[in-house]
Amino acid sequence: MRYGWRLSIALLLALTLSAFSARPKPMADLRCRQLPGDWQRCQMVLATDGNAWTLMIGRQTIEFRHDGHGQITMRRGAGGWRAVEAHWYPDASLCWDGICAREPIPLD
Repeated sequence: MRYGWRLSIALLLALTLSAFSARPKPMADLRCRQLPGDWQRCQMVLATDGNAWTLMIGRQTIEFRHDGHGQITMRRGAGGWRAVEAHWYPDASLCWDGICAREPIPLD
């Protein structure tokens, strides 16, 4: 049992680290629409690395990834990833290939 205390400390450290990595992801309540549709409530969930986010519009989930060099890809549901461009519009909405969001968008 001479290594028992080391095993206990290693187990405690592993459990502590897993608790920190399981933190809830930041979430924001926004208004979204799929062009040309109407604005509706939606939620944006941000990945902890800041390079990925998900919009939940009704029952639809739309995922986004940013490569850190200006390229954004989007995936609707279980579909494939495809490149999209971000555009700001005069009504302060940000759109990616027909998916738009507004309110304070936490992507800085």
